[in-house]
Amino acid sequence: MSANILDGRTLANRLQERLAARAAALASRTGGAPRLAIIGAGTSSASAVYAASVARAARRVGIEPLNIDLAPGIQAQEVASRIASLNADPSVAGIVIAQPLPSPLDASGLVGLVDPAKDVDGATPVNAGRLARGEPALAPATALAVMEILRSNEIEVAGRRAVVVGRSPVIGRPVAALLVAADATVTVCHRRTADLAEETRRAEILVVAAGVPGLIGADMVRPGCVVIDCGITGRDGGVIGDVDFDAVSQVASAITPVPGGVGPVTAMMLVTQTLDAAERLAG
Repeated sequence: MSANILDGRTLANRLQERLAARAAALASRTGGAPRLAIIGAGTSSASAVYAASVARAARRVGIEPLNIDLAPGIQAQEVASRIASLNADPSVAGIVIAQPLPSPLDASGLVGLVDPAKDVDGATPVNAGRLARGEPALAPATALAVMEILRSNEIEVAGRRAVVVGRSPVIGRPVAALLVAADATVTVCHRRTADLAEETRRAEILVVAAGVPGLIGADMVRPGCVVIDCGITGRDGGVIGDVDFDAVSQVASAITPVPGGVGPVTAMMLVTQTLDAAERLAG
């Protein structure tokens, strides 16, 4: 059996067309494009890469990115003041803090200062709490991308057994919460799981977000399983995922590639939540 490849790039392009139409309609009604503030540190390559990818996605659909580069040595009080100004600015629909931030800035403390209504990457404790309670919330974009890939490919979630490998607050935990909300029966695995392979082989839907390249092999996957790989690790000038794609694609019924799977859809999910926020601000 050879798995159906869940192509994130094609899906992202379809989403982009719809989002561009929404953004144009909103700009026509309000007299200006919605703005997305992206706070990051140019001294951190990971932060800079993420900030640039978010800005590109925003521009492609007609959202104006507002890049706020944190200078080396900036004090937390100054960053907090900038966040307060963005919270109060009606032209700013969304705020993203591209992490990691330079030491000694406390990223979690600063994220908590963002207005939850403008927290378009679902990073604040308020939105995390709402999501955990099953209430309406802005959710982390990668978690939303997983659900959008399942939905757009008409993969049934309700009543199925899902296993999530990884418990980070930005992917693993929110993905589990969204799967529960979609009526899946969910198991969350992590580094202290006694027999990871035994758990993953029970999955009908397997979401992997551990950050360990090649962690999941074919012997760890139930035949016919749907596999969503959220892992991304740089190697040999490219990136690889947490799943051994070549081997697992011979066992699974459907699988996301890395690159070109979850990543492109993640950017569109962040843009979607920015437009949602902008439309709410516009009444």
